[in-house]
Amino acid sequence: MYQIIRQILRSGIKTETPPQPDSALQLNDQQLQQQILRHLGRALAIRHVDAGSCNGCELEIHALNNAYYNIEGLGIQFVASPRHADMLLVTGPVSRHMEVALKRTYDATPEPKLVVAVGDCGCTGGIFSPDNSLAGKGESYASCGRISNVIPVDVAVPGCPPTPTALLQGILTAITKQTAQT
Repeated sequence: MYQIIRQILRSGIKTETPPQPDSALQLNDQQLQQQILRHLGRALAIRHVDAGSCNGCELEIHALNNAYYNIEGLGIQFVASPRHADMLLVTGPVSRHMEVALKRTYDATPEPKLVVAVGDCGCTGGIFSPDNSLAGKGESYASCGRISNVIPVDVAVPGCPPTPTALLQGILTAITKQTAQT
């Protein structure tokens, strides 16, 4: 025990250099809020739907609300009802039991609505594909597979789980795509 403590004291604290912020996310807050206001006329409201995931993606989505990412400071908020939402953030492969609920949630979301598929499972079926490759659709007796098999998807954010930065980039991509189309 003392040898370990002596070694720690001799070598000191050694850490890696912190990662630099992603240049793609260095948008001016005012520009982002203007894009959201131009598209929606108000703050962006997101409804998160767990269609059968392992909760890995949910942990990363929750990280968007912490002080580091501060998604609400950008004018983006999570809501409890799809009737108040502008965007659906859907995670996981769609289980057979969630198929009807996901369709109802999509139908309850007012136009113009955006759908972002999150994670490898939501984008491709992930590990739930029959041949256990990420190229499969993930369809089986218990799973409808990827989200696009059930509802139309505007943006897919791959990763297992995707980082909060990737999630934020996917949300911003959906907003800018929709703004460019209108």
